[in-house]
Amino acid sequence: MYRLGYNTNGLAHHRLDDALVLLADAGYEGVALTLDVQHLDPFTATPDEVEVVRTRAEGLGLSIAVETGARYVLDAKAKHAPNLLADNPEGRERRIDFYARAAKIAAGLGAEVISIWAGAAPDGQTAESGGEERVEELWGRLVEGTLRTLGACADSGVTLCFEPEPGMFIERPGGFIELKERLGADGDALAMTLDVGHLLCTNDLPVGDVIHANADQIQHVHLDDIAGGVHKHRMFGEGDLDLTETLGALGEIGFDGMAAVELSRDSHRGAAAATEAMAHLREAAARA
Repeated sequence: MYRLGYNTNGLAHHRLDDALVLLADAGYEGVALTLDVQHLDPFTATPDEVEVVRTRAEGLGLSIAVETGARYVLDAKAKHAPNLLADNPEGRERRIDFYARAAKIAAGLGAEVISIWAGAAPDGQTAESGGEERVEELWGRLVEGTLRTLGACADSGVTLCFEPEPGMFIERPGGFIELKERLGADGDALAMTLDVGHLLCTNDLPVGDVIHANADQIQHVHLDDIAGGVHKHRMFGEGDLDLTETLGALGEIGFDGMAAVELSRDSHRGAAAATEAMAHLREAAARA
């Protein structure tokens, strides 16, 4: 049975310990921990600090997944930069180093998975864009960076999950499948993070069918609502997601990882949002 979690990028104004207690009190069984400047900064956190968080989460009955989508952890001026597709090789190296640090922290936390994404191409190209030569160049960068990150995860004993994200080079589940194919035998170790709201942006529908079609790939899930296909994470009930169908499909495929609420724009009301989201989840789960 899957575990319901909550992403700390929606609790950015809380101390991490307070966030863990809040989530446990709200009934969550997991925390999707976004490593960030205020939450186990991957460039300054010590092994002792990591152990404190692991022990605290364990005592609260919270499993941990590690998220790497912090906005400005690598560049104080550019959101989510640099990434694996950066034109600057030094920028790509910095992103790969960040992922390797995150994998070590994940191991120290006892996390089973670490989640990454491709990032946006410098010129906005996607895997489905025209311009074959440029797209192939970007594929080469992504494959190289993913291979090296898979190696770091293997060394740390954690599973690497890859998330398709609207507006990034890999936007859809089909792009994830192509990435695995391009990785060859190494791709067997790569799993999928499926954000169900993103499917409403890319029109990969119905959500339940996509979950069933990718059952063998999904090891981590993000839960959020989307309205009108616009990539803005919303509270359940504010958009077009059928939460009952979604949770029902996760149960039908026997998903046993973490399904974590992701409301990164709601940190200003983080405590209330986490409680409200759990109420929606319980209602939908009962119907499912």
